[in-house]
Amino acid sequence: MSHPLSILHKYYYPGDFTVGGILSQIYVFSNLLNFKEDPSSGVHDFKNVLTHNYQHILVLQFAIETINKNPRILPNVSLGFHVLNSNFHARWTYQASVELLSTRGRFIPNYKCDIQTKIVTVIGGPNSNVCLFMASILCIYKIPQFAYGSATMLNDKSQGIFLHQLFPNLDHQYNGILQLLLHFQWTWIGVIYIDDDTGESFVENTLPIFAQEGICFDFAKKFPQVGFSSEMNSIALEGLEIINVVMQRTAKVIIVLGEIQSIMILRMMLQFSKFHEIQMKAKVWIFTAQMDFTSLPLLRSWDMDFIHGALSFAVHTKDIFSFQQFLRLRKLPSEEEDGFFRDFWEEAFQCSFSHSKVETKSGGLCTGEEKLETLPGSVFETSMTSHSYSLYNAVHAVAEALHAMHSWTVNNRAIQERGRRELFNQQPWKLHYYLKTNSFNNSVGETFTFSSHGELIAGFDLINWVTFPNQSFQRIKVGTVGSPGKVFTISEDTIIWPNNFKQVRPISLCNGNCHSGYSKNKIEGKPFCCYDCHSCPEGKISNQNDMEDCFQCQEGQYPNVEQNLCLLKGISFLSFEEPLGITLMVCAFSFSFLTAFVLHLFVKYRETPIVKANNRNLSYILLISLLFCFLCALLFIGQPTKLMCLLRQTTFGIIFSIAISSVLAKTIIVVLAFMATTPGGGMRKWSGKQMASTIVLSCSFIQALIYTVWLVTSPPFPNVDMHSLMEEIILECNEGSITMFYVALGFLGFLATISFTVAFLARNLPDSFNEAKFITFSMLVFCSVWVSFVPTYLSTKGKYMVAVEIFSILASTAGLLLCIFSPKCYIIVVRPELNNKEQLRRRKS
Repeated sequence: MSHPLSILHKYYYPGDFTVGGILSQIYVFSNLLNFKEDPSSGVHDFKNVLTHNYQHILVLQFAIETINKNPRILPNVSLGFHVLNSNFHARWTYQASVELLSTRGRFIPNYKCDIQTKIVTVIGGPNSNVCLFMASILCIYKIPQFAYGSATMLNDKSQGIFLHQLFPNLDHQYNGILQLLLHFQWTWIGVIYIDDDTGESFVENTLPIFAQEGICFDFAKKFPQVGFSSEMNSIALEGLEIINVVMQRTAKVIIVLGEIQSIMILRMMLQFSKFHEIQMKAKVWIFTAQMDFTSLPLLRSWDMDFIHGALSFAVHTKDIFSFQQFLRLRKLPSEEEDGFFRDFWEEAFQCSFSHSKVETKSGGLCTGEEKLETLPGSVFETSMTSHSYSLYNAVHAVAEALHAMHSWTVNNRAIQERGRRELFNQQPWKLHYYLKTNSFNNSVGETFTFSSHGELIAGFDLINWVTFPNQSFQRIKVGTVGSPGKVFTISEDTIIWPNNFKQVRPISLCNGNCHSGYSKNKIEGKPFCCYDCHSCPEGKISNQNDMEDCFQCQEGQYPNVEQNLCLLKGISFLSFEEPLGITLMVCAFSFSFLTAFVLHLFVKYRETPIVKANNRNLSYILLISLLFCFLCALLFIGQPTKLMCLLRQTTFGIIFSIAISSVLAKTIIVVLAFMATTPGGGMRKWSGKQMASTIVLSCSFIQALIYTVWLVTSPPFPNVDMHSLMEEIILECNEGSITMFYVALGFLGFLATISFTVAFLARNLPDSFNEAKFITFSMLVFCSVWVSFVPTYLSTKGKYMVAVEIFSILASTAGLLLCIFSPKCYIIVVRPELNNKEQLRRRKS
């Protein structure tokens, strides 16, 4: 049996229900109009029409007609609906909920004897508090309910069994917001949230999760407590304080968590601030999916540029082009059919249906021929919004569930007419089973279903708002968030940013990025997103922006000058090819040749008095040892090998000990020779060759013993030093035991000190060829060189440490050669006439 479609709406004030539908009625509680005065006072002349919300009624009618024309769904059954304007008042919603449980026209709660107002389901929205208020009563009677437009946080979790939300889990949306912030690296943000359970839960539970992901908050402010019956002054005072904070703080990205009317409230707050000289700064607003554009009549001419470039989330929607065709072909309803139509039409087109109101409207009389598509987007949108799409899906879910229940009844009854009566007499709570266990399709082929918690399993669309000078705007889809809230996609190139950013991606940081080569250093007393940038310490790098700490390069690498890249270290050792190595090698050979020349002179003039003086053999030993000292310096040049490391210190130490012990022997012989010529002296027998040989051999033996212990216990070995020099890998000889190194060096110093002391004491002995003075000078040079060697050696690294040791060897050896032998060579070569016995005796006398 077919039943005609009856689309009837609730009038503005409670108490007058119009019956609609013979079989099934859907009741919709929504916020469409707002009375300036309390409706209980009886003054209803001044109304604020939310023209955008009127689309919800039209979508409801469109959905009902689509379903009733579809022979697949509920054949021979027609749906009707009622709409109640809750006026943003909890009292209206509570009263209407109780009236649904009464007999029509008789307000007797829990007494219902007529069958014409049989409740199928109740749909509430777009504000979450509408659903919350109606659920507290209707859930007692297990009446199926739908929430569209926003998620509802129920006080009693058991109420969720009977409330189905056309809104995905809030956590999925918050995760999408987090991924959006991380994608653009917006770590310094502000938050404005509505003062209700949803807002408080967001601040207490979600913001800490954002902080764990590196997001800091410049401020978090509550929206003013605004009802549509509130005075503008109260909105202005609270709003000015919030806008002042928003504009003074440095965060350029503001998350706004609100309800459908929140954009309208934000628009008021920004408009009021213009009259208080608050400097407006460009901000990127991020709106949650619960919000949508709505406007009061007085806002019609106000600036709406603030929304240009904003980003918002919206429950996933699909374009329904047939809806726009429905708007074009829709006939004007009578006031009995649609009690909201006249108020909407007069407000939208600025005209009047009554001659008495013509003077108050600039558009004159309404003809009814006006076209909705000519209205600017700030007044009415012909494309279906996400809130309307949710309401559209809610109607389809109810119809599909009724169809499933009706099909089961008919299949289990012998007579179809009896099945229809059984369906009509079914209790509303029986519909829950079919709502929870089925997936639903709408007319555009999309399938949707509800989770076990009654939430829609769907994703979110990311919307970019673009405004135009004619008070219109466009919503551009620029990204999506998958249904689990994890899959995030965005088309950054298509985003239009606010004008002041000049189409450059906004940066919202507490301070500028720390570039590579720097690390972040927390500022005491400020959030962790606020930091100073300190350059990396020596030897460390950072190769990314905003790194918490610098890090060491790998082995064999070193930082570049900017300390943002690791470079391969070069191999470093004192080679024969480099200028320093060549210079030292030339010096060593030059002094070697000079020593050989002196030795040649002494051999050639060995029978002259000046050569024979002070033990000729000791002079030969000293010159030969000095020759080898110069040559052993060459062992320190070139790439270190195991054999070279063993020979370096051993050869140098033993040869040097022979040279110093020879000098010591010469010094002692000078003293003993003088004592032997003194009358009554008994030292003559100690001034011969045996004494000199004993001194040289014993001192050399002690040094050789030291090196033997060194080589047996901890010998030198080739080593690769990665860390001493930042840019070089040093190939060196590790001394093995540094203690033995300084013991051997100290023994040489001990011999030199004794030589210097004895020579200094004997410097004034009367002798024509007294070497004591020359030995004193040579030992002074020797000791000066090696005393300065120790700190210099310890303060240098790499090949320069080797160069210091070579220089000390050459300098001290050259000091011995020049100070001791240059005066004798001068006499032999330049003044040979002085090199005879007569001159010797003359000088003695």
